[in-house]
Amino acid sequence: MGETLTILFLAAEAEPFYKVGGLADVAGSLPVALRGLSPKMTGGMQLDIRLVLPLHCTAQSEPQSLLRTNEFPVYRRGGSIRAQVFERDLNGVPAYFITGQPILNATSIYSADPAADREKYIFFSLAALELSRRMGWRPDIVHANDWHTALALYTLRARRGEAFFSRTAGLLTVHNLPYMGGDASDVLAAYGLAPLFEENLPSWARSQPLPMGLWAADAIVPVSETYAREILTPDFGCDLQDFLKQRANSITGIVNGVDVNAWNPLTDRRLAATFDADSLGGRLENKTALQKKMGFPIEARVPLLAMVTRVDQQKGLDLVFEALPKLAEKPWQFLLLGSGAPQLEAAARSLQAKYPERVQAVLRYDANLSRLIYGGADMFLMPSRYEPCGLGQMLAMRYGCVPVVRATGGLKDTVEEGKTGFLFARADVDEFVEALQRALGVYASQEKWRRFQRNGMKQDFSWTRSARQYATLYRCLVPEAVPDPE
Repeated sequence: MGETLTILFLAAEAEPFYKVGGLADVAGSLPVALRGLSPKMTGGMQLDIRLVLPLHCTAQSEPQSLLRTNEFPVYRRGGSIRAQVFERDLNGVPAYFITGQPILNATSIYSADPAADREKYIFFSLAALELSRRMGWRPDIVHANDWHTALALYTLRARRGEAFFSRTAGLLTVHNLPYMGGDASDVLAAYGLAPLFEENLPSWARSQPLPMGLWAADAIVPVSETYAREILTPDFGCDLQDFLKQRANSITGIVNGVDVNAWNPLTDRRLAATFDADSLGGRLENKTALQKKMGFPIEARVPLLAMVTRVDQQKGLDLVFEALPKLAEKPWQFLLLGSGAPQLEAAARSLQAKYPERVQAVLRYDANLSRLIYGGADMFLMPSRYEPCGLGQMLAMRYGCVPVVRATGGLKDTVEEGKTGFLFARADVDEFVEALQRALGVYASQEKWRRFQRNGMKQDFSWTRSARQYATLYRCLVPEAVPDPE
């Protein structure tokens, strides 16, 4: 290994190439942050990290930006499938894109039916691992993310008898445990992968990509410290909690970060007015612009509550729709931005019809409007039933929008009651109402409210912080890497 630690980073999506969910933010930012760490931050070692992604159909419209670099066969029953590899740079990080027939057959990054994605991502995982061997670039760490790339670790463990991979460790970041990939028995057999026989895993899990990766990984990283504890319980463990308890010493929670350059209220030109913690007056211009845009009465002292979210039961929207009518005698406005479950979208429309001057539901994705919400709303609501990490609460605090959240997962780890926001324990409407009442009570004193805003804006949610934690973990996984005595 010498003085360079090599990391093969695998993901299904990454900004700026393509984005569906939060994984794209992680895969587009964490490798860059890792490569940017100084040797002083990594115990004197350089981090050579390379990102590998599928070449989805959404990226194939710009082939001129990609350099074709490699081609090789991936074994499949009855023959093989050619994998083609393209390359481009991502802020100093080499990014490789793999294609082949299973990837070409897909019309989207994720299918509504996970069964349609299994062969695509199993082919990709095997090809990504083989790519490092074809390049003669031996990774010290293979860093996989979620079920889509988990089988790279299962394959890595099976190939540890080969000299090339004999000293390669595997790390799996778990962004959302319930999404396991489903039964992949037929695809595993087609690609010559032996089934997993592990008595500590439930029988149904032994042919699902994520559990197989969890079994094979040398380190498991849920995306917050609290979520790392929650997945060991029946409420959050998805029936894998007993197995995960046995792996508890291999589990380390690390909270995701925020791209602090892309999300900076002092330079964000999509706001009506820029500002920072020392010039919060600019937020009032954003609030006025937001109220005007949404057709709300323009009232500076009426608290504007907001959500930017996937419209899903997980996000606790039903709690919001029940809680706000219980606070009807208090002044407030509420804005929802997002789309998703038809039933919840209908409930949002009903609430808007009931309170037409106080509620607006914008049931779509709108990047520009989301910026104005973060920069102009007073409170950001996240009453999630579970939230492995969460990004909205960190963006909200960075823009001076005070979060009111359920104390679960990354929400509990990033929001501090009475300092940067307001928390409630159970997914219960009365507890949520009580938290909102506390927030509204503090809002009545603008001096106290500005203290909450400034406290939130001063928090360090940068990817550098997360990258340093990952770098420490990487070094612990590689025998030659000895952690600093400090």
